[in-house]
Amino acid sequence: MDLTIIIIYTLALLLIFFYSISQFQLLLNYLKAKKKVDTSEKFDLNNPAEIPVVTIQLPLYNELYVVERLLKNIAKIAYPREKLEIQVLDDSTDESIETIKKTIQELQKTGLDIQHITRENRTGFKAGALKEGLKIARGEFIAIFDSDFLPKKNWLLQTVPYFKNPEIGVVQTRWGHINRDYSLLTKIQAFALDFHFILEQTGRNFGRHFINFNGTAGIWRKACILDAGNWSGDTLTEDLDLSYRAQLKNWEFKYLEDVETPAELPVAISAARSQQFRWNKGAAENFKKNFKKLAKDPSVPFSTKFHAFFHLLNSSMFLIILILAVLSVPVLFIKNNNPQFGWYFNLVAFFLVSTLIFFLCYYTAYAKIHGKSLKSFFSFIGMFFTFFSVAMGFSVHNSLAVLEGHLGKKSAFIRTPKFNVNSIKDSWKNNKYIQQKFSLSLGVEFALWLYFGFGLYSAFLLHDFSLAVFHLMLFIGFGFVVFRSIKN
Repeated sequence: MDLTIIIIYTLALLLIFFYSISQFQLLLNYLKAKKKVDTSEKFDLNNPAEIPVVTIQLPLYNELYVVERLLKNIAKIAYPREKLEIQVLDDSTDESIETIKKTIQELQKTGLDIQHITRENRTGFKAGALKEGLKIARGEFIAIFDSDFLPKKNWLLQTVPYFKNPEIGVVQTRWGHINRDYSLLTKIQAFALDFHFILEQTGRNFGRHFINFNGTAGIWRKACILDAGNWSGDTLTEDLDLSYRAQLKNWEFKYLEDVETPAELPVAISAARSQQFRWNKGAAENFKKNFKKLAKDPSVPFSTKFHAFFHLLNSSMFLIILILAVLSVPVLFIKNNNPQFGWYFNLVAFFLVSTLIFFLCYYTAYAKIHGKSLKSFFSFIGMFFTFFSVAMGFSVHNSLAVLEGHLGKKSAFIRTPKFNVNSIKDSWKNNKYIQQKFSLSLGVEFALWLYFGFGLYSAFLLHDFSLAVFHLMLFIGFGFVVFRSIKN
């Protein structure tokens, strides 16, 4: 039994190590990208003959609190009116429909080409709405924004020019966060998303590896969508799915790290859990759907296949971390009861290099936003350990999502509730879309909180503190998730 635990524990450490190696390579790519001058060919939008028609799609479903803000912000987009079309793809079933209708009527009076498009059912959910709108879109290029995004006035002027290169299928921009400092929860989410949008997306794009359209704050060439097989609702992350199918068709993606598109982060933990579940299950579904095709494609380099493997299995790291965490307590006892394994535990210490790699990678992204001062560095250290503690606290919830994805269990697309919360003064407590329910996973998370508390106690019992920091992070992380979920 001891040997079985050690073998599984070692395999989990190895997988995390190889994942960290992929991240380190992206870091090197990122640093190289920062030294390269962008010489991309671009449309001259000062020349009327080079200005293409653009359709902006706004997929909505019961967005009462943010829809008016969204529509009024989109109306400010700077682009020739005769070359701009806005589609409000409204699947709403509540009173927000009337708010949308009224706001659109007001905007139409200003001469804006904005249409209110509704469906009788939500077939295909967001993917179905985008596909339906595409049928009648007159734009050669399709920009997409979720309801909580607030693109800046010059957004199209910064993105559309890159499509002069006929090989470009997508231009994706970096997400910003209007409520980054609202709470510890929003700071943690911003910390993770900044890492993805600064280091991962830039690193993959520079290395000519597959990246993904992030579902919003990006713009597609309509011909690319159609050539890749159009939107499909058979996974919960239709954006990742279409991205891989398009790149398998040899379309190029352009990532613009320096073009920020502000958005609102979920402020309630139930909303964050819902979003995390959809993203993690969808990634697993996409691994199952697309990785075999990519692996068999002889035109795709091995390095791209290697990065795609960890890109699509990114969410599955939660399952690996959960296994590692659960086994770490018996491993502590095995270590102290079996002196003959001393050589093994000395060898295992090597895997601390994974933590050092993650530390370096996340700091690079953090410093991009917060600077490189000494104060910023110490703030980062606190945020680094807080983020990984809470991420591990989410591991049960996210592992269930991953398992459902790999096992092919289908579920509905559950939208993330929006709040229109921009500052600490704003409250979300009366949000009608928040559903409070206690799940089996919450009970498991509570049991693991006690379990890792025992792991901490065991360090004193055995006088072995080699895993004490790890168990402390797990204890804090699961405690945060459990008690915030109960309070929420």
